[in-house]
Amino acid sequence: MQGAFAEHMRALERSGARTRLVRTPADLEGLDGIVLPGGESTTMTMLLERTGLLAPLKDAIQNGLATLATCAGMIVLSRDVSDGMSDQHGLGVLDISVKRNGYGRQIDSFEAQLDVEGLGGRSFPGIFIRAPLVESTGSTEVIASYGGHAVGVRQGRILALAFHPELSGDLRLHREFVRMASRR
Repeated sequence: MQGAFAEHMRALERSGARTRLVRTPADLEGLDGIVLPGGESTTMTMLLERTGLLAPLKDAIQNGLATLATCAGMIVLSRDVSDGMSDQHGLGVLDISVKRNGYGRQIDSFEAQLDVEGLGGRSFPGIFIRAPLVESTGSTEVIASYGGHAVGVRQGRILALAFHPELSGDLRLHREFVRMASRR
């Protein structure tokens, strides 16, 4: 509904997946996985509420729907947003606490080479745009760090990243997500 969904769709299709947009609760039927893209977390949450998707999406993820969340998507999934709007309600399904725009404003965007667990020896080009800062990681597995903070976590069938793999041209994380989504 909002955010970098078109870029994710292209990366997923190049990784061998079939994609479709999810705009209503009925669109969740038959999915193997879902992507919550970067964008603006407050707007994303309001749209999920307005379309009636918030509760069904939360249920689907809690029931094992493979989920890839990037940047704002990570915020939407988090159990706690330390500087969120007072009326901002996320899904609370990912056991992390984040600070929105924790790496700074748009002008502070940057790229960093990241070692991502499970991707092999070559580093991954992390693109950080108003990225959330992970302040704590409860029961999640940290798969990538930058500056002493987690920037990639895995919890069950959820893969959440503070950066934008869809903008990197490197398909390894999307391919990993497709593999994860195809395993039940």
